[in-house]
Amino acid sequence: MADTKREIERKYELPEGERSRAAKGGGPDGAFEMPDLTGVKGVSRVRPKGVVELDAVYYDTPDLRLAADRLVLRRRTGGADEGWHLKFPVSTGIRDEIRAPLTDGVPRELYRLVRSRVRDAELAPLVRLRSSRDLTHLVDTEGTLLAEVSVDAVRAERLAGAPADGQPAATAWTEVEVELGDDADPAVLDAVEKTLRKAGLRPSEVGSKLSRALAETVGKVPGETAGKPGKAGKAGAGGAAGTAADHVLAYLRVQADAIVAQDPAIRRDLPDSVHQLRVATRRMRSAFRTYGKVIDRSVTDPIGEELKWLAAELGIDRDQEVLNERLLARVGEVPRTLLLGPVRGRLRAWNAGRRAGSRSRTVGVLDSERYLALLDRIDALLADPPLRPAAAGAPGKVLPAAVIKDYGRLAGRVEEALGLPPGEERDIALHNARKAAKRARYAAEAAGPALGKPAKRFVKRMKTVQTVLGDHQDSVVAREALRGLAIQSHAAGESAFTWGLLYGHEEAQAARRERELPRVWEKASAARLRADLSG
Repeated sequence: MADTKREIERKYELPEGERSRAAKGGGPDGAFEMPDLTGVKGVSRVRPKGVVELDAVYYDTPDLRLAADRLVLRRRTGGADEGWHLKFPVSTGIRDEIRAPLTDGVPRELYRLVRSRVRDAELAPLVRLRSSRDLTHLVDTEGTLLAEVSVDAVRAERLAGAPADGQPAATAWTEVEVELGDDADPAVLDAVEKTLRKAGLRPSEVGSKLSRALAETVGKVPGETAGKPGKAGKAGAGGAAGTAADHVLAYLRVQADAIVAQDPAIRRDLPDSVHQLRVATRRMRSAFRTYGKVIDRSVTDPIGEELKWLAAELGIDRDQEVLNERLLARVGEVPRTLLLGPVRGRLRAWNAGRRAGSRSRTVGVLDSERYLALLDRIDALLADPPLRPAAAGAPGKVLPAAVIKDYGRLAGRVEEALGLPPGEERDIALHNARKAAKRARYAAEAAGPALGKPAKRFVKRMKTVQTVLGDHQDSVVAREALRGLAIQSHAAGESAFTWGLLYGHEEAQAARRERELPRVWEKASAARLRADLSG
């Protein structure tokens, strides 16, 4: 069974002269000596733990898909944590390490976490690293581990992959690694670094041993993947660099990367991961529709339909979770004297019934061939985009025109909704306006790098409109759920009073949002829009 550990560490390179000697010798008895760490602030004792021999084989696809996204998959023997390790970057110097017991092949639970990147490619041994680790523990007055300091004499051997001209099959180096103890104050790392810097060490230029091994034996630096089109240039004072296609494709690549990145996060059940993946699918679909003059919709529309399917499948659990949280909050606001009957128990049973099996359904979607085929189609589209004539146009002309067109669509829907009397028909019209507001917002987000501050102002206005309309729609959905809960309560012989009370509250909330909409919409008028986009 896999478990997860948050790893917070810093790596250091030896002084230049020491690096040269270490590269020639590469053994644990190298010339480098660690500085005295007993004077480090907060450290009471320095405990030598001896030398540990580690032997790790790193796995990847032939085209280095894991390394390109800074993921590390290895099988390591030796040390207290021997086994399979899969590392996901969190931020600079911080990674989540997911561990599984030793097996001959890649454990299934780890393989599934990299499947969105690997697809049908083979995971094979890439590099072998053998390290002699001279380990030291820094502890406080109570003996609690503050940090683990290791001097690693590393010998790296390329197992697969064609090297660049002149690249050796093996290399060696020595590095210092400082890993924060569990629940220790990160300030310890700063204090240790101060001492190490005085001794001539410097922060490593590479984030992992694998990165260095690949750079020195294969000639490839992880993160630089061949075949991916370049990103659009930055906008300068005189206008945007590149073509309209450059900016649209850059935006689409960001969404594609987000879908792939959120896949393992959903499998790990990390907060907000389902929501973030669904947002990426919506942004991609929206860009397909908005920028149909840049990229051919006859090709993108079928992909958009598959993205819609994916978002809907993943939304079953997420939408229920959000709705339940809303209803729980509403129940929490009701005075105790007005909670008639087993209100909380009824809500728990209702939620459990609607979410039964939802977790396995969600993971099942990510394991499906249909989903993997969708990822492949997105990759193929971005590798060879079906561009239309406007793609070569100046972004300062092509992109604003598309945003204004989306705004016009939104304006028509808002005016239609405001012209209807309160009721179900108006609720539907406001929901359609909400979707149009979201599309206009995403259109401006995609144009943001080309248009700069004007696009940001427009995005802000659209977000305000979207929020008002979204709150209204959330109230519509909540009222339908409350009606169902009232029916269930009545059928079970319970009081339905509290559910009716909450229904009235949601109805009043929706009415307030409807009254607020004209004022918010006035601030997003066409005149303001054109002023925003003209700068």
